Amino acid sequence: MAFKKILLVNIQESALDTEYWNKLDSITETKVFLPKDSPQIMNELEDTDCLLVGFAIPVTKEHIDAAPDLKYIGTLAAAYHKIDAKYARQKGIPVTNIAGYCTESVAEFIIAAILREIRQLDEGKRRAGSRNYTFAGMSSSEIKGKVFGVFGLGNIGARTAELAQGFGADVRYWSRTRKKDAEAKGIKYEDKDALLKNADFISINFAHTPDTDKFLDEAAFSRIKSGAIVVNTVPMETTELTALEKRLKRNDLIFILDHSDLMKQEDLDILHKYRNCTIYPPIAWNSKEARVNKQNLFVGNIENFLKGKPTNVVN
Repeated sequence: MAFKKILLVNIQESALDTEYWNKLDSITETKVFLPKDSPQIMNELEDTDCLLVGFAIPVTKEHIDAAPDLKYIGTLAAAYHKIDAKYARQKGIPVTNIAGYCTESVAEFIIAAILREIRQLDEGKRRAGSRNYTFAGMSSSEIKGKVFGVFGLGNIGARTAELAQGFGADVRYWSRTRKKDAEAKGIKYEDKDALLKNADFISINFAHTPDTDKFLDEAAFSRIKSGAIVVNTVPMETTELTALEKRLKRNDLIFILDHSDLMKQEDLDILHKYRNCTIYPPIAWNSKEARVNKQNLFVGNIENFLKGKPTNVVN
């Protein structure tokens, strides 16, 4: 079994190495690449039987209905909140993702981003670069003994909690469901409002869904303690930007994000004004190991579907 036409939306040729493109070429007659805002998407869907989309690309009921031959939808991401997976299921179309491909990479980034802030690594590097080797006026702190709050205890959240435990932190979590296995390892459950209030470090790790939209709103920011560091490695739709700016103006917390590629430039311009807001490119996931995992899972899902043994189906 093979596909007649694979439509790739917002997936550039640089996203996969040659060997993986060769695998896709072997299972389809045609590949069509389109950017996410292309007016040709609906027309190209008419004879598409495999739809592959990049991170946070919408696949709506209208898209699915426009593709009468559609047999498979795959996303080159763990998140699939922009895909109408429920409707696809009603049409008998599996939707697959690549959950878990970057667990270690993102968890390590979260710890690294915190260490960069609390150990004044930028200042130390700046001084040494100008041949100033004094530590006068510098002050740092440790993760050990601090309350480390993890919001969302999926793959990445759980691994982040484990790493924080390794540093000797008092690790606590909030999730919509209790995680007894984690609690057996000493990761304590705490009500979300209490955890926002008590945590010295906050890591946001849940998926963006209607339930988590604007999770960090004005009420949430008002609870976060002075001096806290918040790391958000999920889409910024989980954060109310006006509430974030209001809290940044107080200059009593640090906010770190890495999904800048999905934000409006005017919003980035506002946040760039604040020295206590650290904005990264989307690099949390981008380790060599995660890139290999990502491609293996993505192409493997497609191959397994064609073999009649679909993997990582989310609907």
